[in-house]
Amino acid sequence: MSKSNGSTVLVTLAEIARLAGVGRAAVSNWRRRYKSFPAAIGGTDTSPQFSLPDIEKWLRDENKFKVPERPLERLWPEFEALGDRDAMGLLVAAVGARLSATRAEIPSPDLPKLGEVETRLLERAVAAARGEGAERTFDFLLGRWLRTYVRQVTATPEPLAALMASIASFVHDGDVRTALDPACGTGTLLLAAGRLGRGSQEVKLLGQDNEPVLAALTSARLAMAGYLPIVTASDTLRADVHAGVRADVVLCNPPSNERDWGHEELATDPRWVYGLPPRTEPELAWVQHAVASMAPGGVCVLVLPPAVAVRRAGRRIRAGLLRAGVLQAVIALPPGAAPPHSVGLHLWVLRAADTRNPRTDLVLMDAAHGLDATAGKAGIDWPRLQEGVSATLRGEQSSGSVAIPVIELLDEKVDLTPARHIPGEDAASVADLRRSWTRFGAHLDELRDIAASLSTLHPAEGHDPVSRTTVAELERAGAVEIFSGQGLPDQIVQRGERPEDTVPVLTVPGLLLPGGTEHWLPAKEVPRGMADGTVTLTASEDVIVVGVTRSFDARVDVGAPSVLGPHLYALRADPSLLDPWFLAGCLRAPSNVRQAGTHASTSSRVDVRRLQVPRLPLHEQQRYGEIYRKIAAFERELHGMNSVSSDLGRSLGDLLASGGLLSG
Repeated sequence: MSKSNGSTVLVTLAEIARLAGVGRAAVSNWRRRYKSFPAAIGGTDTSPQFSLPDIEKWLRDENKFKVPERPLERLWPEFEALGDRDAMGLLVAAVGARLSATRAEIPSPDLPKLGEVETRLLERAVAAARGEGAERTFDFLLGRWLRTYVRQVTATPEPLAALMASIASFVHDGDVRTALDPACGTGTLLLAAGRLGRGSQEVKLLGQDNEPVLAALTSARLAMAGYLPIVTASDTLRADVHAGVRADVVLCNPPSNERDWGHEELATDPRWVYGLPPRTEPELAWVQHAVASMAPGGVCVLVLPPAVAVRRAGRRIRAGLLRAGVLQAVIALPPGAAPPHSVGLHLWVLRAADTRNPRTDLVLMDAAHGLDATAGKAGIDWPRLQEGVSATLRGEQSSGSVAIPVIELLDEKVDLTPARHIPGEDAASVADLRRSWTRFGAHLDELRDIAASLSTLHPAEGHDPVSRTTVAELERAGAVEIFSGQGLPDQIVQRGERPEDTVPVLTVPGLLLPGGTEHWLPAKEVPRGMADGTVTLTASEDVIVVGVTRSFDARVDVGAPSVLGPHLYALRADPSLLDPWFLAGCLRAPSNVRQAGTHASTSSRVDVRRLQVPRLPLHEQQRYGEIYRKIAAFERELHGMNSVSSDLGRSLGDLLASGGLLSG
């Protein structure tokens, strides 16, 4: 991250690489080879920082700008040099406000005025937009800000926002004239709601967030999209500025697990129609706030933690929502749909109470279960998920959904967890078993063939020790280049079954546990990410190294091109000097990770440059490389057979338990 050292803007090696349009390894090589390369004036030995003006001068003098100079790449380090999350965010919002066609009418939150430095950067961003385009300039700055503070700002992924808006549109009977997000964050849900307008009917967008910087960014983002939003910065539960408004649609991804949400001072609030939310149930305060904000016939869709459906403290409020016919559906999303990605969040669909025709059942859908049944593998296929949810809401019940009479749910627990009420799948069919046994036999045949070849290998006796070299020495000799993976913004990474014309994203869990959720990027995002330095793309037969000690591994990327995720490295060998399969086989040796492991933090990392490789002539490397190909194939077939074996065991167990198992 760029910082300011007095009046000098500092940049890292990664930022220099983005400026020059090259990989970070190339910049490291320049630093070693050229005595004229500017000296570091900040940072640490492992993460040095350099004067941006000095670096730019050196790049021009040495003719190292291999691509046209990028005004936005040049500008961003100066934004980062402000050194404060809110100052940077407010400046990005100011850029959006200036660049939007509706900027004169944007009702912006009460924000501090820009200082002299911020005003100068604002004018430079506006000037850059004349060549780069207003939308690209704002999206670039907002994307960089979100990536910089990804652990502090939780953004709703765009596919989930689109799903929530489509649910609201389906359940709502009439035109959507007003949409509200009482915890709007950076505005993704309001953008999705804005698309619900029909014909010339524009949706009035209302937002509120307790963080001024997020409210400002939402205002600017919606204005850039051509809307005229009303967004305010204040605490929604304590000071609802839209209290008099009744919205046709409420979309919200509220904060969870907050303890200081106003339990005492709001004890007599009229919004608590279904009961005072316990101190430990802030999410149910947001649910009732949303219900109170709906117009007659209005619809609300909220993202909630799964515990809200079952926690004992909230059972009275859940029961009240059911009795009133307000709660229409609970949809369990697959893990990975939104942060935190390890949790399968729920969508609650609510509709304003209709006393003349109250709903008497609740639709429950386990989307993860439904995807397993239709897509054939774990993960999020958003179009398929959209189709499944729409079918369920139309009343087309499937193995992953059920409509339960409310009276059956009003017990002492009022447990609304979908998986608890959806019947399990039928036992495996004869066709399923035959397919599984066929796959098992194919893996077994492959293993026999590979084992016959590998079993002839044995340790050589009396051979002289082979000298070794390190990856760092190979890099200096030009035999290998090293590329580092990067974290990618949630809004561009897709999860689920990967369609054609997309590029896979390699992740540590995906490499270690194949068969789980796939990550991928749309093809159009890759050149854009490579241009702004946020995407690292692998080449055929790059050696992928997992840079975490407890998960260390090395393998050849046979599916290239792939996008390299965080904690991963790609080693690109010069094939005239180094065989990639030999390199991968040597790097993954257990003794190597012990040699290269570091303990500089709570999670031990691997210094890939300290990994060692035997010094062998190329023809010997290629012979060993062929052996490692067979070892990799052996491990792949073993994993496949283990997976099929587990499926067979479960299927046979289901048949046994159901009394449907015959012999012969």
